[in-house]
Amino acid sequence: MSDTTTRGIRIEVESTFIPERSDPVQDYYFFSYHVRISNVGGETAQLMSREWIITDSDANVEKVEGPGVVGEQPLLRPGMVFEYTSFCPLRTSVGSMHGAYFMQTPAGDTFRAEIAPFTLAVPGVVN
Repeated sequence: MSDTTTRGIRIEVESTFIPERSDPVQDYYFFSYHVRISNVGGETAQLMSREWIITDSDANVEKVEGPGVVGEQPLLRPGMVFEYTSFCPLRTSVGSMHGAYFMQTPAGDTFRAEIAPFTLAVPGVVN
């Protein structure tokens, strides 16, 4: 589980291995991750874009960037929460993700809301 707060934007992430969409013989491991973004601060902020850094256990690194999340750019007023689930395939049974959401306030200020690292792992592989 990942849990971090930047400038009032709390980001919690939990990952799950999806065995029915994985094929270990082909070195293909499929994970879902559920994200909860909460505005625990006092200012409104809109999620404009994302950046993910995905690393597998062979030290292969992939950077994923783009506008919004799951096709949306949610506006979070104080007290609001936005949740979504997305997916990540890996070539190894263990990996990690971390990154940031780039947020913008109504006044035009932008800031980077950090996403703390979290593990992607087949159950039983990591102690």
